[in-house]
Amino acid sequence: MSYFLDTYAMIEIANGNFKYLKYLNEKLFTSLYNLYELYFNLLKNYNENISKKAFFHFKKKIIQIKDEHIFKASRFKLDNKKKNLSYVDCLGYIMSLEYELKFLTGDKEFENLENVEFVKK
Repeated sequence: MSYFLDTYAMIEIANGNFKYLKYLNEKLFTSLYNLYELYFNLLKNYNENISKKAFFHFKKKIIQIKDEHIFKASRFKLDNKKKNLSYVDCLGYIMSLEYELKFLTGDKEFENLENVEFVKK
């Protein structure tokens, strides 16, 4: 199976969460914005060396963001304004749908949405 990694999933993988390690044998994809969010979050909690190591590991998995993804993600965020969804998460979710990838996350806001593989910590 193929998955779109949201930032939550990449952080859990980088932290060695055993519940996410089984996905390392699958086809994994993410966006540049998720990678930016990953690097920032790791830099807050670790050091530059560890953050860059994770960045370059996941950089090989980036897929193209298209204008239409931004338009649809903005509509999705607006339609779900009662949820606490980030711009990056909305974009990743829409990209997962467009590229026919399962959206891998542990973010509770996505738990009951279609096309989501929800994995708690």
